[in-house]
Amino acid sequence: MPVRFTWPVRVYWEDTDGQGVVYYANYLKFMERCRTEWLRSIGVDQVRLRAEQGLIFVIVSLEADYRRPARLDDELTVTCEIEGHGRATFTFRQEIFRGGDRGELLVSGRTRAACLEAQSMKPKAFPSVLVKELEQ
Repeated sequence: MPVRFTWPVRVYWEDTDGQGVVYYANYLKFMERCRTEWLRSIGVDQVRLRAEQGLIFVIVSLEADYRRPARLDDELTVTCEIEGHGRATFTFRQEIFRGGDRGELLVSGRTRAACLEAQSMKPKAFPSVLVKELEQ
């Protein structure tokens, strides 16, 4: 499986709630950005994938455990790594840390994504560039 991918995020005012902590749903946005940047890092451009092959990725399940709050201006590190995959789905293990990817664990979770044909919304096998990466 591919090595753990990391993506830095800084907490902005818009990410926080009335108490000055990150609003819980925004952690999911941070995880999404990390997965998207991982795809880019292995050469998968989602806009081009849809335009040229008619394929999209959708989240089909998600679980998150919130352990500690992040606050305004915190520097976070979001990680993702593939835990497993099938023909048209893959599962990411994701974590969000304060203080680097070995710092204080704030959120941990799992996200399962499916590859779909955009018109029919039916499962489709992964594109070859992604299959190569998953099989490393």
